[in-house]
Amino acid sequence: MTGKLLVRGMLLGLVAGLLSFGFLKLAGEPSVDRAIAFESAMEQTKADDAKAKGLPAPVEDPELVSRSVQAGIGLLTAVAVYSTAFGGIFALVFALAFRRMGDFGARATSALLAVAGFVSVYLVPMLKYPANPPSVGLAETIDMRTSLYFAMILISLAAMVGAGMLRIRLNQRFGNWNAALIAIGVYVVVISAVAFVLPEVNEVPEGFPATVLWQFRIASLGGQAVMWGALGLLFGVAAERVVAAREPALRRSTV
Repeated sequence: MTGKLLVRGMLLGLVAGLLSFGFLKLAGEPSVDRAIAFESAMEQTKADDAKAKGLPAPVEDPELVSRSVQAGIGLLTAVAVYSTAFGGIFALVFALAFRRMGDFGARATSALLAVAGFVSVYLVPMLKYPANPPSVGLAETIDMRTSLYFAMILISLAAMVGAGMLRIRLNQRFGNWNAALIAIGVYVVVISAVAFVLPEVNEVPEGFPATVLWQFRIASLGGQAVMWGALGLLFGVAAERVVAAREPALRRSTV
């Protein structure tokens, strides 16, 4: 059953990625273009200042990939690979969690895992270290920013798994609803403490349009929501069929 779920997860992850790509293309690319225009204006200003002072103009890095390729096939490839990989991981997690999270059907389990994944893998890390468009961020701090972001993802994911296990252990004592509320409360407390301890990163250049920054971050959030939402809903339908075909066979083998 796990093999069938894995194949379906990767295929549906690709479908979810295509939907996410469509959203990002429509909602995200305009803000990226405006951010690049701002960056170009800043570089031109620096070149003009250097020329006025008689200094050599700053050396510009060659453009290895054109903007049209970045916004088209480049974005599509990145989103497709990312979503397909997450689809496979999602399927494996579903196979591990199904019937262990509680008396939930395949669709409910898939939906709950999608919500938990979206919150722990993207939403919570984004609240601490939000996505930034081009021209935001210093080149010399990219390693530090990347490390902090992935550390936040790992901590958030571990806290989510721990909260889920805590809910299962507290079910019999407090009931499903109260156990879920306690687990959510513990997750929020842990993540709040971690977010307070980790350093802040604020490298938005002076004069950068706040509207562009807001639109880019909303588009990034929307793209992830589309991917996780589509994956959770579509995979639930596919997994339900796999489980329905599997469970009668298991029942017959125990007769």
